[in-house]
Amino acid sequence: MSFHTWFLFAIAYLVTTISPGPNVLLVIRNTVRFGCHGTAATIAGNLLAQLVVVMLVALGVGAVLAAMPPLFLAMKILGAVYLMVLGVKQLRSGKPKAAASVNATPTHALDKRKIFREALLVSGSNPKTLIFLSAFMPQFIVHDQPLPTQFIVMYLTIACTVALVHTVYSFGVRRIHDGLGTSRWIEALKRCSGLVFFGLGIKLLTARQA
Repeated sequence: MSFHTWFLFAIAYLVTTISPGPNVLLVIRNTVRFGCHGTAATIAGNLLAQLVVVMLVALGVGAVLAAMPPLFLAMKILGAVYLMVLGVKQLRSGKPKAAASVNATPTHALDKRKIFREALLVSGSNPKTLIFLSAFMPQFIVHDQPLPTQFIVMYLTIACTVALVHTVYSFGVRRIHDGLGTSRWIEALKRCSGLVFFGLGIKLLTARQA
């Protein structure tokens, strides 16, 4: 893969990553609730999911999935239901507790493994990601060069891009969080993230296969 081809791939993927989605929303939520440790665990789960997706693309699974509408529909329903369940859990956890002190700072037990698993599931819950990368990545493949090396380079590019974009979002949210205080900000974020997750689930469920 030439530098020119790699650069085009990197820019194109950066553009697709900047727009907020479920992964960005999860990074924002976990940054506010758990700080840097929550951000790192979320990004790690997302990167593992991206690695699995890239491996599946390299094996041609994305093309198979696109050619089998029933399988695609089943995966889409599972992904949509998971996002909607996550949204409902957020809305329920955002309800004010009577015993909570007005000036108390919300505390959340940091469970990195749980955060990691949640990020892994959110990132991998949309089968359209697999189909998108199946259509996107081959456009930058040079067929007279070793394919494994090119897929490794593209995954590393994806990983660096995702880590960079999510870190920037995390840094921005922490600045806003420090300026607005804690209790009201976290409660508002819980409700908003719950609604957005639920809405993303409905959007995924009703979206047509490209």
